[in-house]
Amino acid sequence: TITDKQSREKINLLKALGAEVIVCPTAVAPDDPRSYYSVAKKLAREIPNSYYPNQYDNPANPLAHYSITGPEIWEDSEGKVTHFVAGMGTGGTISGISKYLKEKNKKVRVIGADPIGSLYYEFFHTGKIGEAKTYKIEGIGEDIFPACMDFNTVDDVKRVTDKDSFLMTRKLARLEGIFAGGSTGSAMCAAM
Repeated sequence: TITDKQSREKINLLKALGAEVIVCPTAVAPDDPRSYYSVAKKLAREIPNSYYPNQYDNPANPLAHYSITGPEIWEDSEGKVTHFVAGMGTGGTISGISKYLKEKNKKVRVIGADPIGSLYYEFFHTGKIGEAKTYKIEGIGEDIFPACMDFNTVDDVKRVTDKDSFLMTRKLARLEGIFAGGSTGSAMCAAM
């Protein structure tokens, strides 16, 4: 299952790899039976021998980034990394990498990029749960609070707009030859 805001290229790639892709509406509540969360859970119950990995609450998600991605960043920077900036979706990437980097050097600062419309920014800064709204950036931000998202590993959260994120993505391609998606543009906006 995938939301209707995902890129056509991503959907076509999944289909080319043999996946049956079910496109679900983005602008519905997480518990709506049409949401990609609900449809995935329903399919897992109905399809024999299926598996629902539950990337939102599965402890293997942050553990993979703690065990693999964090050490890779540490080694590739020769232990000189001072800041780590990333988008926050399920929370697995930022939480796992942050935990690893902070164990290596407690002074490493971790900053999350969060699209306007996501619940994370307001919750991080005020402790209040606002109202989720639709945004265009794929793969980051949330309208739920996954168990994988550990706010204790994050030092700050920066709010980013769809427009600025996509303009930054184009700038990265034009000036640096880096072809990335909107969430990378978001992280760059937060870093700057």
